[in-house]
Amino acid sequence: MDTLFYITMTLLGFVGSFFSGMLGIGGAVINYPLLLYVPSALGVGHLSAHDVAAISMFQVFFASLAGVLAYQRRSGTEGSVLHKGLVAYMGTSILVGSLIGGVASGGLDADGINLIYGILAVVAVILMLIPNRSAQSGSNETLQFNKFIAVSAAFIVGIVSGIVGAGGAFMLIPIMLTVLRIPTRTTIASSLAIVFISAIGGVIGKLIGGGIPLWPMVFTVIGSLIGAPIGSKVGAKLDVRLLRYGLLILIGFTAVKVWMPILVK
Repeated sequence: MDTLFYITMTLLGFVGSFFSGMLGIGGAVINYPLLLYVPSALGVGHLSAHDVAAISMFQVFFASLAGVLAYQRRSGTEGSVLHKGLVAYMGTSILVGSLIGGVASGGLDADGINLIYGILAVVAVILMLIPNRSAQSGSNETLQFNKFIAVSAAFIVGIVSGIVGAGGAFMLIPIMLTVLRIPTRTTIASSLAIVFISAIGGVIGKLIGGGIPLWPMVFTVIGSLIGAPIGSKVGAKLDVRLLRYGLLILIGFTAVKVWMPILVK
């Protein structure tokens, strides 16, 4: 039973981090519902919402780190370039927010965590449906964005993502695309770096809050370290429209999955 459980955790970590690298997300947007429902559905184990939030935060940390390193190795050769200014402004703000959210999550029950996640997913879907016709073009050196909106949005996303154990990219990417009007490939590459910084605060918050399931987390992280570089390589070769639609479908699916039990209750 334990062997099957840990194999399942490794595979789920791989799946989540594959999409992390491909779409520029931390992976929690898909890993949260997978970890919450798949082990129970297969009869190999059970994880509470608090367990899943803690595991997801560590998975996001390592998956985003692996994804950033993979993108950096190919920076400038395949059109996937980090924007250092964007990462600095949004990364610093989201770090503070995720630290606050990670500590605060210990005082919420499972239903509260699931509700917050469900609301975030719905908002992200709505933002992704907004046409992005006015995205900027040109090099990263000439890229301009509203710093106040970037910092404020990152701080708010950091708080709520720290609560549910997510890096926040599934909210950051729609904001960067539709509000800040950042080009898709720059958004995907930069968001992974921002998510990694966010995960630092989230991990510290989870460590302070306690209650981390050690071995399930370890095996999930192992899968993440394998899947993220593969996903980033695939994502760099895909059309930007496919990446955007893929993220939209992914977020929409997880939103429905999380809201179903909430609405039933």
